[in-house]
Amino acid sequence: MSNILSYLSFVMVAIIFVLFLFMLIGWRWIMKRLVKKMGKIILTDSYQENIMELMPGLRHMGVQNMLENSLRAETGDVLHRPLGSSKKWPHLDPITFIPAQTTPFPIDGEEDVDVKVTIGPKAKKPMKIKIPLMITGMAYGIALSEQTRLSLAEAAKNVGTAINSGEGGVIPEELDKAGKYILQFSKTEWSKEEELIKRADMIEIKLGQGALVGMGGKISPKNLTGRAREVMGLKENEDGVIFEHFFENQTLKDIKNLVNELRSITGGVPIGIKIGAGGKIEDDIDHLIELGVDFITIDGGQAATHGAPPILSDDMGIPTLHAVVRAVNHLEKRKMKGQISLIVSGGLLVPGHFLKVLALGADAVYVGSAILFAVSHSQALNALPFEPPTQVVWNQGKFKDQFKIEDGVKAAEKFFTASIEEMKMALRAMGKRSLKELSKKDLVSYDELTAKMIGIPFSFEPWEDIQKEK
Repeated sequence: MSNILSYLSFVMVAIIFVLFLFMLIGWRWIMKRLVKKMGKIILTDSYQENIMELMPGLRHMGVQNMLENSLRAETGDVLHRPLGSSKKWPHLDPITFIPAQTTPFPIDGEEDVDVKVTIGPKAKKPMKIKIPLMITGMAYGIALSEQTRLSLAEAAKNVGTAINSGEGGVIPEELDKAGKYILQFSKTEWSKEEELIKRADMIEIKLGQGALVGMGGKISPKNLTGRAREVMGLKENEDGVIFEHFFENQTLKDIKNLVNELRSITGGVPIGIKIGAGGKIEDDIDHLIELGVDFITIDGGQAATHGAPPILSDDMGIPTLHAVVRAVNHLEKRKMKGQISLIVSGGLLVPGHFLKVLALGADAVYVGSAILFAVSHSQALNALPFEPPTQVVWNQGKFKDQFKIEDGVKAAEKFFTASIEEMKMALRAMGKRSLKELSKKDLVSYDELTAKMIGIPFSFEPWEDIQKEK
């Protein structure tokens, strides 16, 4: 028996060796035959049955459009695309800063730069943060896992900034870990307890956002599981409902009364409103001024969310760049700039984006997608290559239980630290010792239309000519 096995082993080795030699010697012949066969099929099949029809087909349709239409055909349901719009909106890249090189000179690299910010300066209890970057509302349960929220809360405290609750539930441990806490007062039945409201350092009434505008939605029990249901007070088979309105037959007077009630309960922390930036942004701002808010959050068209119908993300709203310029101009026109704080979000991903929006007149920036990818950092490798990296941070993510809170804290904290140091370096390069010294006078654009739209110099024009025009 052993002789037979030995013989079979020898035969198998011999066959493998022969195949290896054949491949070694004949691979050019094999490849040539394959290429010739495939080439003949591609070059002679009619267009209607040619596999290369995919090339013009995908160029016409686009890979993403084909994918999303296929998903529509598969489910018959409204799509909920994660992470916002993928279209190319006019943005901040054509704008650059003016460096100080002769007069004035750059600031020494050892000198500190003041980047502290106060939100709601006219409020009884303004919110003061050490940096102009805050963590935007990303809901626990509806979007993020408990581990991710706890990491972000602790990181925010460590760098001296604030974190927004989003429209999900609020975990008691998160409140304990966080430093400055912004409660998003959303169109839901949860997160409305008076004790919770009193613990907030700032309250943001959410009327809308960039990716979903003013629409609500329902989250089924299968898409909202675990402790989040308990925190949100949902029964076993109850949907999580985000409504379109706070009140039946809602009016602006109802919202004004809500602003006043929240201000009274909190004892005077900043009360503001978040909206998605739209074509009538000046009218919207006028209404918000009438409500007596301490701050306004403008969420541009590039804003992301856990999941939104593509038609709302792609075909509603205006670009963040247009929104911040128009909002600042209108607040100045109404003589409210400096009295009502302006927070801007939507497609702001790197330190250059953050600083440019601040130069254009925003008082602070909300960071969302960027900090989400930062907090997951190398832990995203747990999901790759067969699942998207966000599967480590979503509450329904397949790898959320592998997420290490301590690693998330360190990664998010380092992201903020590095971003702020870059922003300080840029301010020094412009000869500035404080963020308060920054304005749109420090900007130029290499795109003539962008320059004209914002009211900054076009970089092709000589500086002396620009000064003469003024």
